[in-house]
Amino acid sequence: MEKMMFIETGMGIDVHGQNITRAAVRAVKNAIHYNSMPGIRSVLPNNSLDNMCVNVRLAVPCDKENLDIETVKAALPFGKVTVEVVDGGMLTTSGIVLEEKGDKNDQMYIVIAAVEVGY
Repeated sequence: MEKMMFIETGMGIDVHGQNITRAAVRAVKNAIHYNSMPGIRSVLPNNSLDNMCVNVRLAVPCDKENLDIETVKAALPFGKVTVEVVDGGMLTTSGIVLEEKGDKNDQMYIVIAAVEVGY
């Protein structure tokens, strides 16, 4: 990325089901959900959203091998998206196992996202 213009952060949790991809997508959506960048095209090369770069850094507590990067990328509506996964996030108890929700145990998966936008 030549010029970084925004960094947005978010947190996503999968309370039941222990699905690291679900938590990661929620973290990315939380990071971008309350943002609008109405002038972004005017600063991108050729005024095109195709030239926007979006770098996602995910702090993931476990199950990295089960993280579906393509599903995470699909949560972002525009840009050339890259995803980096680092150690972090959190595992904590939900206090209950709900088998009908897909729980294998009582763990909540918490993922933190930093979404960098630029060109």
